Amino acid sequence: MFIEPHINGEKRGWIEVICGSMFSGKTEELIRRLKRAKIANLKVEIFKPSMDTRYHEQNIVSHDESIVQSTPIDNSQTILLMASDVDVIGIDEAQFFDDQLPEVCDQLAFRGIRVIVAGLDMDYTAKPFGQMPFLLAKADYITKLHAICVKCGNIANYSYRKNTNDIQVLLGEKDLYEPRCRNCYYRTF
Repeated sequence: MFIEPHINGEKRGWIEVICGSMFSGKTEELIRRLKRAKIANLKVEIFKPSMDTRYHEQNIVSHDESIVQSTPIDNSQTILLMASDVDVIGIDEAQFFDDQLPEVCDQLAFRGIRVIVAGLDMDYTAKPFGQMPFLLAKADYITKLHAICVKCGNIANYSYRKNTNDIQVLLGEKDLYEPRCRNCYYRTF
Protein backbone atom coordinates (compact mmCIF):
# COMPACT_ATOMS: atom_id res chain seq x y z
CA MET A 1 0.00 0.00 0.00
CA PHE A 2 2.75 2.48 0.92
CA ILE A 3 5.54 1.29 -1.34
CA GLU A 4 7.56 4.07 -2.94
CA PRO A 5 10.11 3.05 -5.56
CA HIS A 6 13.78 3.85 -5.51
CA ILE A 7 14.30 6.34 -8.32
CA ASN A 8 17.80 6.38 -9.81
CA GLY A 9 18.99 4.41 -6.79
CA GLU A 10 17.73 7.12 -4.42
CA LYS A 11 15.54 6.05 -1.50
CA ARG A 12 12.25 7.99 -1.44
CA GLY A 13 10.68 9.11 1.82
CA TRP A 14 7.13 10.15 2.53
CA ILE A 15 4.74 11.18 5.32
CA GLU A 16 1.72 9.13 6.43
CA VAL A 17 -0.76 10.66 8.88
CA ILE A 18 -3.22 8.60 10.91
CA CYS A 19 -5.87 10.83 12.50
CA GLY A 20 -9.26 10.65 14.18
CA SER A 21 -10.97 11.08 17.53
CA MET A 22 -10.06 9.45 20.80
CA PHE A 23 -10.78 5.69 20.84
CA SER A 24 -10.67 5.44 17.03
CA GLY A 25 -7.62 3.14 16.92
CA LYS A 26 -4.93 5.62 15.81
CA THR A 27 -2.19 4.23 18.05
CA GLU A 28 -3.24 0.65 17.27
CA GLU A 29 -2.88 1.39 13.53
CA LEU A 30 0.48 3.10 14.10
CA ILE A 31 1.73 0.05 16.02
CA ARG A 32 0.43 -2.29 13.29
CA ARG A 33 2.34 -0.41 10.58
CA LEU A 34 5.53 -0.24 12.65
CA LYS A 35 5.42 -3.96 13.44
CA ARG A 36 5.03 -4.73 9.73
CA ALA A 37 8.05 -2.54 8.96
CA LYS A 38 10.06 -4.50 11.53
CA ILE A 39 8.94 -7.80 9.96
CA ALA A 40 10.33 -6.42 6.68
CA ASN A 41 13.69 -5.98 8.48
CA LEU A 42 13.52 -2.20 8.26
CA LYS A 43 15.18 -0.12 10.96
CA VAL A 44 12.44 1.58 12.94
CA GLU A 45 12.56 4.36 15.57
CA ILE A 46 9.46 5.41 17.51
CA PHE A 47 8.88 8.64 19.40
CA LYS A 48 6.21 10.06 21.66
CA PRO A 49 5.90 13.29 23.67
CA SER A 50 7.42 12.89 27.12
CA MET A 51 4.32 14.48 28.67
CA ASP A 52 2.15 11.49 27.66
CA THR A 53 2.51 9.06 30.55
CA ARG A 54 -1.08 7.75 30.60
CA TYR A 55 -0.23 4.08 30.09
CA HIS A 56 3.55 3.99 30.33
CA GLU A 57 6.41 6.48 30.62
CA GLN A 58 8.32 5.08 27.65
CA ASN A 59 6.23 2.64 25.64
CA ILE A 60 3.44 3.49 23.25
CA VAL A 61 0.35 1.59 24.38
CA SER A 62 -2.96 1.45 22.53
CA HIS A 63 -6.36 1.26 24.24
CA ASP A 64 -6.44 -2.47 23.41
CA GLU A 65 -3.07 -2.79 25.18
CA SER A 66 -0.84 -3.35 22.15
CA ILE A 67 2.65 -2.18 23.16
CA VAL A 68 5.72 -1.00 21.29
CA GLN A 69 8.89 0.46 22.78
CA SER A 70 9.40 4.17 22.10
CA THR A 71 11.59 7.10 23.03
CA PRO A 72 9.86 9.92 24.93
CA ILE A 73 11.11 13.35 23.81
CA ASP A 74 10.50 16.97 24.79
CA ASN A 75 10.77 18.56 21.33
CA SER A 76 10.56 17.45 17.73
CA GLN A 77 14.09 18.59 16.83
CA THR A 78 15.36 15.69 18.93
CA ILE A 79 13.95 13.32 16.31
CA LEU A 80 16.37 14.71 13.72
CA LEU A 81 19.29 14.02 16.04
CA MET A 82 18.20 10.45 16.72
CA ALA A 83 17.14 9.49 13.18
CA SER A 84 20.44 8.36 11.70
CA ASP A 85 20.44 5.20 9.60
CA VAL A 86 16.68 4.68 10.00
CA ASP A 87 14.15 3.48 7.43
CA VAL A 88 10.92 4.27 9.30
CA ILE A 89 10.04 6.81 12.00
CA GLY A 90 6.86 6.47 14.04
CA ILE A 91 5.47 9.45 15.98
CA ASP A 92 2.50 9.09 18.33
CA GLU A 93 0.31 11.82 19.86
CA ALA A 94 1.55 14.37 17.33
CA GLN A 95 -0.92 17.00 18.51
CA PHE A 96 1.18 17.46 21.67
CA PHE A 97 4.42 18.32 19.84
CA ASP A 98 5.86 21.78 19.17
CA ASP A 99 5.33 23.79 15.98
CA GLN A 100 8.55 22.44 14.41
CA LEU A 101 7.11 18.95 13.93
CA PRO A 102 5.81 19.45 10.35
CA GLU A 103 9.21 20.76 9.23
CA VAL A 104 10.97 17.89 11.04
CA CYS A 105 8.74 15.39 9.22
CA ASP A 106 9.51 17.11 5.91
CA GLN A 107 13.25 16.90 6.56
CA LEU A 108 12.98 13.21 7.45
CA ALA A 109 11.02 12.47 4.28
CA PHE A 110 13.62 14.35 2.21
CA ARG A 111 16.26 12.07 3.78
CA GLY A 112 14.37 9.09 2.34
CA ILE A 113 12.65 8.06 5.57
CA ARG A 114 9.06 6.81 5.79
CA VAL A 115 7.42 8.92 8.51
CA ILE A 116 4.23 7.62 10.16
CA VAL A 117 2.49 10.14 12.41
CA ALA A 118 -0.61 9.53 14.55
CA GLY A 119 -2.66 12.11 16.42
CA LEU A 120 -5.97 13.74 17.21
CA ASP A 121 -7.12 15.95 14.37
CA MET A 122 -9.53 17.90 16.64
CA ASP A 123 -9.48 18.84 20.31
CA TYR A 124 -12.45 18.44 22.66
CA THR A 125 -13.97 21.72 21.33
CA ALA A 126 -13.94 20.32 17.75
CA LYS A 127 -11.17 22.72 16.68
CA PRO A 128 -8.02 21.63 14.77
CA PHE A 129 -5.51 20.38 17.32
CA GLY A 130 -1.87 21.47 17.52
CA GLN A 131 0.26 20.75 14.47
CA MET A 132 -2.12 18.16 13.02
CA PRO A 133 -3.65 20.48 10.36
CA PHE A 134 -0.15 21.29 9.08
CA LEU A 135 0.86 17.63 9.08
CA LEU A 136 -2.31 16.73 7.19
CA ALA A 137 -1.46 19.37 4.60
CA LYS A 138 2.06 17.94 4.13
CA ALA A 139 1.04 14.27 4.20
CA ASP A 140 1.47 12.00 1.19
CA TYR A 141 -1.04 9.54 2.68
CA ILE A 142 -3.87 10.20 5.16
CA THR A 143 -5.92 7.67 7.10
CA LYS A 144 -8.92 9.03 9.03
CA LEU A 145 -10.20 6.56 11.59
CA HIS A 146 -13.53 6.65 13.41
CA ALA A 147 -14.65 5.43 16.79
CA ILE A 148 -18.19 4.35 17.68
CA CYS A 149 -20.49 6.91 19.30
CA VAL A 150 -21.27 5.82 22.87
CA LYS A 151 -24.68 7.52 22.69
CA CYS A 152 -26.18 6.19 19.43
CA GLY A 153 -23.76 3.68 17.88
CA ASN A 154 -23.00 5.67 14.70
CA ILE A 155 -19.44 6.44 13.60
CA ALA A 156 -17.80 8.98 15.87
CA ASN A 157 -15.14 11.53 15.00
CA TYR A 158 -15.50 13.87 17.99
CA SER A 159 -13.79 13.56 21.39
CA TYR A 160 -16.35 14.70 23.96
CA ARG A 161 -14.95 15.82 27.32
CA LYS A 162 -17.18 14.77 30.20
CA ASN A 163 -16.06 17.44 32.66
CA THR A 164 -16.07 21.25 32.54
CA ASN A 165 -12.33 21.84 32.71
CA ASP A 166 -11.54 24.21 29.82
CA ILE A 167 -7.77 23.77 29.37
CA GLN A 168 -6.96 22.38 25.93
CA VAL A 169 -4.55 19.63 27.01
CA LEU A 170 -6.02 17.44 29.72
CA LEU A 171 -4.65 13.90 29.66
CA GLY A 172 -7.26 11.29 30.34
CA GLU A 173 -9.04 8.22 29.09
CA LYS A 174 -12.61 6.96 29.34
CA ASP A 175 -12.85 8.66 32.72
CA LEU A 176 -12.71 12.08 30.99
CA TYR A 177 -13.53 11.49 27.31
CA GLU A 178 -15.94 9.57 25.13
CA PRO A 179 -16.31 9.29 21.37
CA ARG A 180 -19.42 10.87 19.87
CA CYS A 181 -20.90 11.36 16.42
CA ARG A 182 -21.57 14.89 15.15
CA ASN A 183 -25.22 14.91 16.25
CA CYS A 184 -24.61 13.57 19.76
CA TYR A 185 -21.58 15.83 20.23
CA TYR A 186 -23.44 19.03 19.35
CA ARG A 187 -26.66 17.97 21.08
CA THR A 188 -24.91 18.40 24.45
CA PHE A 189 -24.13 22.11 23.89
